[in-house]
Parts: sequence; C-alpha cells; structure tokens
Amino acid sequence: QVQLVESGGGLVQAGGSLRLSCVASGRTGSMYTMGWFRQVPGKEREFVAAISWSGQSTFYADSVKGRFTISRDNAKNTVYLQMRSLKPEDTADYYCASRATSYSITYYSSATRFDNWGQGTQVTVSS
Repeated sequence: QVQLVESGGGLVQAGGSLRLSCVASGRTGSMYTMGWFRQVPGKEREFVAAISWSGQSTFYADSVKGRFTISRDNAKNTVYLQMRSLKPEDTADYYCASRATSYSITYYSSATRFDNWGQGTQVTVSS
C-alpha cells in the first residue's frame, strides 16, 4: 500500500500562488498515475489534474487550465501542484491520489478511477 501526505496549503490572496506537495511512502513503485482533486463541504470531490508515471502526459480540468501545473519527481516520490492566479473559487480541501494503472491520462478525470488517497490540505483564497 502507498501512503500519501499532502502539504503546502494555506491562506493566500486572490491572484497569488501556492505550491502543493504530495509525498508518497510505502510501495511507491506502484504509484503509476497521480492526481489532484479538491472538495468543498457539501459538494462532490472535483478533478483538478492528473499526471502519468513518466510525467509526459498531463490532463487538467478546464477551470484550472493555464493556471495550475502538475508535475512529479519520482526520485523524491513527490507530486506537485503549482497554483497561480488563484481565485476565491479555488478555495477547497485539496487531495492527492494514486492508482497503480497506466491508461490514457483522460481516464483519470474522475475520483472513482483512484484507489489511494491522502488526508488533504486546505487552501483558502481570499478576495
């Protein structure tokens, strides 16, 4: 099993930036595809971005395309989410997820495609 721990959340003003990190431990050799999701109370978990094992394939939700960048450093067992031009509507708990499969990256745009989750980190964007 893989354990995922997110960090980097916090309070930022609109227009600002944050970088989230997700460090994996355990059976990290199986963390093929990684994703970031976000959730606000009372709503379903929303897809943000996904990245393949090699990092060559990425996919983004329309709402964050051009503002967020997902990347990974497999030597450090870490996935990042660089968030720029943040908006109040980006406020949410952010979760990273992993799945030991490697299909087309667009396959992973749903929370049901992942079977391993971190505990989340809170991001608050003030207007």
